[in-house]
Amino acid sequence: MKVLKFGGTSVGSAQRMKEVSRLITEDNETKIVVLSAMSGTTNSLLEISDYLYKRNPAGAIDKIAALEKKYEATVNELYTKDEFKAKGMAIIAERFNTLREIASSTRIFSSIEERIVVAQGELISTALVNNYLLEQGVNSVLLAALDFMRTDKNAEPDMSYIKENIQKTLDANKGKQIYITQGFICKNSYNEIDNLQRGGSDYTASIIGAVLKADEIQIWTDIDGMHNNDPRFVENTKPVASLHFEEAAELAYFGAKILHPTCVLPAKQANVPVKLLNTMEPKAKGTTISTDFIEHQIKAVAAKDGITAIKIKSGHMLLAFGFLRKIFEIFEHYKTPIDMITTSEVGVSVTVDNTKKLDEIVDELRKLGTVSVEKDMVIICVVGDMRQENVGFQAKVVNALKDIPVRMISYGGSNYNVSLLVKAEDKINALKALSKDLF
Repeated sequence: MKVLKFGGTSVGSAQRMKEVSRLITEDNETKIVVLSAMSGTTNSLLEISDYLYKRNPAGAIDKIAALEKKYEATVNELYTKDEFKAKGMAIIAERFNTLREIASSTRIFSSIEERIVVAQGELISTALVNNYLLEQGVNSVLLAALDFMRTDKNAEPDMSYIKENIQKTLDANKGKQIYITQGFICKNSYNEIDNLQRGGSDYTASIIGAVLKADEIQIWTDIDGMHNNDPRFVENTKPVASLHFEEAAELAYFGAKILHPTCVLPAKQANVPVKLLNTMEPKAKGTTISTDFIEHQIKAVAAKDGITAIKIKSGHMLLAFGFLRKIFEIFEHYKTPIDMITTSEVGVSVTVDNTKKLDEIVDELRKLGTVSVEKDMVIICVVGDMRQENVGFQAKVVNALKDIPVRMISYGGSNYNVSLLVKAEDKINALKALSKDLF
């Protein structure tokens, strides 16, 4: 069995839904298909929620009506038979009645209601696609993700619960060719509607593929795999044919937007390969992520924006144990992860991408030494076989940036990457220089 995930763009219109339906039924293989909400829907639902938070139900109802018209037009275009068109309209009516009931409620709008509102997008898209497959005579069934996707008290996927309950759901629907379900949404440990937060529908697909030990997980987007550099800024980039799980995780964490870094972990732990494929070019090979590792090769470059560098300089650090612990405890207290770290005899430099508690962190750090802060920085990550025995690769990376000021270099924490910190204004030149010298 394969698990396929299609994002919002892939199901963003009636025509796209038809093309996705053709793609998933072109062979007779059994598949679980995870769908996101139609593109733009989640933003609209968040806007509706914002009106309700601001106690403006009239504004929310206007937005609900506008979104409903969009879906009614989609239904009219998607189906040809009156019977299925009527079912499509019934799906729309049910979901938008739920939204209107929430908007008209006298209760104070809370995060619980917001999660219910946002969940309607996935519930609509999956129901519409399944109804279309039935119209086409496909042996498909709609599975409610809320019956088996659940997070624990730490908001992490409850893998044992998911494994047990998805198997029960599949056993109750044996003999189907296509199983359609929702991405992103789940129940939490309090049995409330919630969502997976990180990675969304990609995460859902990876979790399902992992617990079922699927043959492979396919993530379908609007780009043909993970490229060896950012095609928005660098010309003539190419898809990377294969990546090790660790390489993919590094690229995803450091800026490759096609995949969320969280999504790699369940598949890696279950040793289920992941393919990144393009719905617009389904014949393209895309990128395969697995345990296979190609030695002596630099694979790709990615950039992570919005980085802030913090330097703590202290004469007391010289030969002092416990100094680093004190620094890390400050970041831990304010729940702020560190991306990069470099040290010297008298100073420590770290980078963060979350600056919500920056002022408080800096105030605490000043008790330990002199603190300086640099904003508008970018981490450039070069991924590949960076083991120490591969003499020359690291020098090649640094030499490519010989004309660009580099603020920090991090190497040795992983066999798969070298990270460099540069100013945001130097980002594009750095990406181009690396492509020129490395590829």
